[in-house]
Amino acid sequence: MTQVDVLLGLQWGDEGKGKIVDVLSPQYDLIARFQGGPNAGHTLEFDGKKFVLNTIPSGIFNEKTMNLIGNGVVIDPIILKRELDNLKTAGHDPIAKGKLVIARKAHLILPTHQLLDAANEQKMGKDKIGSTLKGIGPTYMDKTGRNGLRVGDTTLPDFKERYNRLVEKHKEILSHYDFEYDLREKEAAFFEAIDFIKNIPHVDSEHFVNGYLKEGKTVLAEGAQGTLLDVDFGSYPFVTSSNTTTAGACTGLGIAPNKVGSVYGIFKAYCTRVGGGPFPTELDDEVGETLRQVGHEFGATTGRARRCGWIDLPALKYAIMLNGVTELIMMKADVLDGFDTIYACTHYEHNGETIDYMPYDIITVKPKPVLKAIAGWKTDVTKVSKVADIPAKLSEYIAFLEKELEVPVKYLSVGPDRVQTLILN
Repeated sequence: MTQVDVLLGLQWGDEGKGKIVDVLSPQYDLIARFQGGPNAGHTLEFDGKKFVLNTIPSGIFNEKTMNLIGNGVVIDPIILKRELDNLKTAGHDPIAKGKLVIARKAHLILPTHQLLDAANEQKMGKDKIGSTLKGIGPTYMDKTGRNGLRVGDTTLPDFKERYNRLVEKHKEILSHYDFEYDLREKEAAFFEAIDFIKNIPHVDSEHFVNGYLKEGKTVLAEGAQGTLLDVDFGSYPFVTSSNTTTAGACTGLGIAPNKVGSVYGIFKAYCTRVGGGPFPTELDDEVGETLRQVGHEFGATTGRARRCGWIDLPALKYAIMLNGVTELIMMKADVLDGFDTIYACTHYEHNGETIDYMPYDIITVKPKPVLKAIAGWKTDVTKVSKVADIPAKLSEYIAFLEKELEVPVKYLSVGPDRVQTLILN
């Protein structure tokens, strides 16, 4: 029996997972998204076109690959319908080609979940989490509170009654906020989208994925967000509402831990995050703005400007440990092309000590990064297509990271297009 390879982010999300899943998808029979919701935006570029996927797995552009939206994902039917309509307009119709299935046990995002999200952020004011306001958190709350609606419920004769009961509960909660809303337009679009997604085959993801493994077929589990946003191990409470780590692939698809094979950990050559929360290496200066502009660091889903800073090795070591990473993938090396000197955080100064791990109180006591200066390569690497042509200083930077992180860098991305990806070893 084959195993499930896992691909996930090692920072605060936005590492470039969509591009790499697209690059790797010809090697796999099934790409399975295992957690998160439409707050994730996976950007893919090829043939002069750019696509942003919010819910659909990034293997959708490979003709032979099946794609599964797993049970750990929360689905906004309106956004999913819009996403599929846009793909169809662009000449890619996964429904017609029979290349997309949805887990029956995946939970649904209701319009009132989005209202609850917005009302809560408004009430928190300056202490807000920085939610994308997509209703992700409230949906997961209903899931763990055993109140949620699932994809499989849409085919039940009493689905509308179940929906109304949950909406009434949400309205009661909203009555305690100073928050105005009009539900009618969103509700009409919601039920139109519910009818639409009934045309997509519904499956039991645990049987579906394990069936592929039993037949000796290859499976890649695709994560959303990043390890440092994991609800258990991230920078809580400034986290997402799901498990973004390898363990989340097990619960988000229904696979046993011993079925996990290679774990691909993706990271940027520098670091970014969106929303609130700690960011030890953040550069709130001209250098940070240069990283933002050169790297086009604006949310694919929200358009929000990302906070930018140097690479954080204590955080990366932590993420590698949690996930059991076997191979690293470094993204956006080209963004650092213009720097004479780049920097890497090797340790933190924290409460009078020098440490090389993320402390529990990172939220309340800001650690000071200890930075190591590294010579830049001052070369346009976007045109590099052969490993032999990688600038020596970039190779030295990669070797430095491999020594510090104790995991090999397998792939190097030198631009946004799928062809701008080098296999190093």
